Amino acid sequence: MVKDAFAIFFRKKPTLILLALQKTSRARYGSLLAKEVDCTYSHAVKILQNLEKFGLVSFEKKGRIKIVKLTARGQNVAEHLKKIKELLSR
Repeated sequence: MVKDAFAIFFRKKPTLILLALQKTSRARYGSLLAKEVDCTYSHAVKILQNLEKFGLVSFEKKGRIKIVKLTARGQNVAEHLKKIKELLSR
């Protein structure tokens, strides 16, 4: 029921990606995030590109791999999403 209440207000995959990035301070790869939130790599990349447009994530290129990090704004949004999720689970 909690997941259903949360899904009413938010798109599941983008929210899960933000929360996954917020969960740990280390940078992540797109493919790892895709596996964590159970979506395809191409879908995760599309979501991450949209999150970048809103200033929530940034990409850092290391060799052939792009590392994804939350921006300060993304961290703030993720914190609020986490609190809302907790409120809905009560």
